[in-house]
Amino acid sequence: MEVSCSVISHKKASIEDIESAWHGDCCDIVSKILSNPQIEECALLFTCNRVEVYVVGRNTVRFLYEFADEMGVPKRILEVHTGRDCLNHLLRVASGLESMIVGEDQILGQVKYFYNVCKNCGGIGEVLDLVFRKAIHVGTKVRKLTRINKGSVSIASAGVELLQREVGLEGKKVLIIGAGEMGSAIARNLCGKVDLYIANRTFERGLKLAKEVGGKAVRFEEIERYIGICDVIVTATSSTQPIVTREMARPNKVFLDIALPRNVDESVREVEGVRLYTIEDLRRISEENLKRRLKEVEKAEKIIEKELKQLEDSLKALRAKRAISVMYRRAESVKRDEVVEAYNKLKARYNVDENAMEILESFANSLLKKFLSLPTIKLKELAREGRLDVLKFFEYAFGGDGLVPSREDEKVEAREVEKACKRGQGRSG
Repeated sequence: MEVSCSVISHKKASIEDIESAWHGDCCDIVSKILSNPQIEECALLFTCNRVEVYVVGRNTVRFLYEFADEMGVPKRILEVHTGRDCLNHLLRVASGLESMIVGEDQILGQVKYFYNVCKNCGGIGEVLDLVFRKAIHVGTKVRKLTRINKGSVSIASAGVELLQREVGLEGKKVLIIGAGEMGSAIARNLCGKVDLYIANRTFERGLKLAKEVGGKAVRFEEIERYIGICDVIVTATSSTQPIVTREMARPNKVFLDIALPRNVDESVREVEGVRLYTIEDLRRISEENLKRRLKEVEKAEKIIEKELKQLEDSLKALRAKRAISVMYRRAESVKRDEVVEAYNKLKARYNVDENAMEILESFANSLLKKFLSLPTIKLKELAREGRLDVLKFFEYAFGGDGLVPSREDEKVEAREVEKACKRGQGRSG
């Protein structure tokens, strides 16, 4: 019952690398992985910043390197974690500690989504079910008990935070000039909070964004008129010259200029009551928020460490349960045959009725329960002590399904784990 994962993430890979590492339908990939006789369970996680494969079985490290090679993933962008490191990694991912923006909330929803998808595809068994449910629990707990997800760190969300803090958005009319990437991000963040007006040089593009966010498209030549109508004006175009001049400004307006080069002439500050915020103000907010989040990382890591220990204990208990189950299945099979044989002999010699079968069953059950009581206790002790090697051989001795690796398998696996550890030690950041 070995758990390992392969990771391709923003830490080493480009967006193009990540996109090319994902091949097709989730269920098809799960089915392909499970077709390997050494893999019992698998789960996937795919976002814009990561592709991860989790597997349970034998020789999992070697399998993950071979599977990555088959998928055309270069080793320079690949990380492989096994055992405790794998479990710790998933808990950190769900908690937002491995995200490009530390503490972001979206990843927790993505972990939940892929857990459900992979479960429906038949990839998740009792081990990964336990592991992923724990990860979701930890991700929720970290966000509840720390402030790691508080405060906007993207420029767009920081812009909305600034406007809410400095102006208040309720009942406000906002003109967004520019329907490119940044203007669209601001519009989506403001959607449902204000009355939106979208102006763009290409009217059709502005119209498309306006429809998406429930706003109104404005002709570019009407900008000056709508500056007079709106409370807040956000500029986000690629123009190299100011779009909003002092003459276009009106008293008591709020301008948020998130363009580089600047779209709003500095002289608008001379107009009575005008407030002008720039991308530098937003960067300052983002940096301050990120610093506050990073202070919360230590708290999050303490929560993860405690929960990781509980997860390891739960997996050990599950490992003991498996071994005990194999033992009882074998004993039950022998008991059933022997009870039938004893009953047939008694019936032939003494002509006993079917009541004798009930007595024999009761006697055999009592005998097995008492006889297997001590081995059951010892198996649980072995699991708590982490003696999984003994449990493997115990299962094998009682007819388990080939869980004991060959000596050569163990040597290969040890070499792969050692390589993975050396790669981890050689990484910076």
